[in-house]
Amino acid sequence: MKRIFGLFALLCSILVMCPVCIADEFDYDEYTQDESGENFDEYSIETDDDGNEECRMTTVQINADATPVAAANFDIAGIMLGMTFDEAQMVARENGLYINRPKDSVVYSIHKDWKYNLDYECRQQKIYVPAKLDKCIKSLARNRGVLYASELHLVRDITGETIDVYFTSNATDNVVWKIVYKNDANEEEGMDEKFENQKNKKIMAWWQNVLEKYGVPNSGSDKWVSSDNAYDPLMTAYYGELELVDCGRQADDSATNIQQAMDNFAAKPYAF
Repeated sequence: MKRIFGLFALLCSILVMCPVCIADEFDYDEYTQDESGENFDEYSIETDDDGNEECRMTTVQINADATPVAAANFDIAGIMLGMTFDEAQMVARENGLYINRPKDSVVYSIHKDWKYNLDYECRQQKIYVPAKLDKCIKSLARNRGVLYASELHLVRDITGETIDVYFTSNATDNVVWKIVYKNDANEEEGMDEKFENQKNKKIMAWWQNVLEKYGVPNSGSDKWVSSDNAYDPLMTAYYGELELVDCGRQADDSATNIQQAMDNFAAKPYAF
């Protein structure tokens, strides 16, 4: 009897949820714009790869003579972990050093589990042609709020520097979880001795600037870490590159999306 009651309760919850899903219709002619008038044809739309390999593989340990650092308070050209998409854009615009790169400066994403959900719903509406299925998925994702700005790409033309900013989904407030900065310090223009000499000097100048801004690394010779837990904010320096990440924030976002997609899967109202 308890088992029957449990199945009945589950069926009721699905029936309550599904009408909302099925009633969420899409219009191919209006798909390219959202309610604010933003034209999504101007942007690249990708599927979130659900988890960054570097976060799963990174291990850190504070040096014996060092103490934790507040990597969460670090900034790269004024952009910090935890900033919203709008805040990061505003900082880039106000400091005047960086501009959006010419092509695909903003990338929108749909978390993989949500895309699976929406693919199922669209195919239940007898939509199978790949192009139409793709438009149906993206339109439903936009209407549900699961299509989100996942990347912002900035450039500084005068020096060739770039900043790539990565954001969590709307489920966790669409905030910065990774910032990657790159310059040409490690590039060598040719094979002559003079080019190697020039590269070495560029690297030395670059590294001195890094130390002046962030202090001496406290993990190995190239990491600034909040703790021995790699899922806490940390920054890694490379030759001509900085990577500031909050893997814990990214992992929480992924787990939240997986759970929400599971809770909102539009299963058929089976009756038996």
